[in-house]
Amino acid sequence: MAKPRIGVIGTGAIGGFYGVMLARAGYDVHFLLRSEYEAVKQNGITIDSMVHGELNLNPAQAYDDAAQMPACDWLLVGAKSTSNAALAPLIAKAAAPGARVVLLQNGLGNEDQLRDELPADLHLIGGLCYVCLYRKGPGVVVHQDNGMIDLAYHSGGADAQAQEQIIAEGAAMFREAGLRAREQDNLDSARWQKLVWNAPFNGASVVLNAGTHALLANPASRQLIRDLMQEVVDAAEACGHPMPEALADKLLMGTQMIPDYLPSMHQDWQHKRPMELDNLYGEALRRAEQAGRPMPRIAALRDMLQFIQDGYQ
Repeated sequence: MAKPRIGVIGTGAIGGFYGVMLARAGYDVHFLLRSEYEAVKQNGITIDSMVHGELNLNPAQAYDDAAQMPACDWLLVGAKSTSNAALAPLIAKAAAPGARVVLLQNGLGNEDQLRDELPADLHLIGGLCYVCLYRKGPGVVVHQDNGMIDLAYHSGGADAQAQEQIIAEGAAMFREAGLRAREQDNLDSARWQKLVWNAPFNGASVVLNAGTHALLANPASRQLIRDLMQEVVDAAEACGHPMPEALADKLLMGTQMIPDYLPSMHQDWQHKRPMELDNLYGEALRRAEQAGRPMPRIAALRDMLQFIQDGYQ
């Protein structure tokens, strides 16, 4: 049986890494780029990985126009949620009928924002990436650790059995590429659980201008991170999503074991790009408030980040 054709919409650090790993496993992968198109067309995509060594996909099947891409059976959307308003037309142009569209984005509510803008026959899937990486230059990604991905079905008309089959196919695809993949039943619960790490560390890394090692080494910032984590846990459970026992402490211990890492929001801040303030913070704050479990610490962190972003020159 022929392997499915895969398209990557937004070939930054996330899209580049997963796209190259799938291409190395023999999948037919096509990359949509904007500013990095010429560099990738000339030099391919390089993943400087502390786990897999240096990987170079050259030539890479690169495009600067979604209309020029072949119809893809799976689409991995690596673009940040700040660009969601412009994503639907690109997805529609590159998708084969009944394609599986995986949003590799942080935060809550991303799929809800896109669903009504997409063709009804496309299957929308949440993809949660547990990976430490960053873009070093045009077409060059540094991969520090992990790479696991969770997949959960959002919408597209499939019945329960078909949903399970689609998610199982996607997970098998990533496993064939040498990555851990988990099949999740509840997308909202999975996104809340990831937010327990993402909301505190992303925001604190910007406000305190520090990576994970420094944030955990200082008792004051470590306690701040833990308090922020617990606030997200309490809000998630108030919204009907039970979290694993002692999740905050387990995440702190796990973070100590990975290389020092500057989260994606710190990268956005350094390059004066819009930060994912609404999807990482705003939507969670709204849901927590509606559930009667407001998050004052998270709200204060979001307000500080808004001040910093408003001061971009």
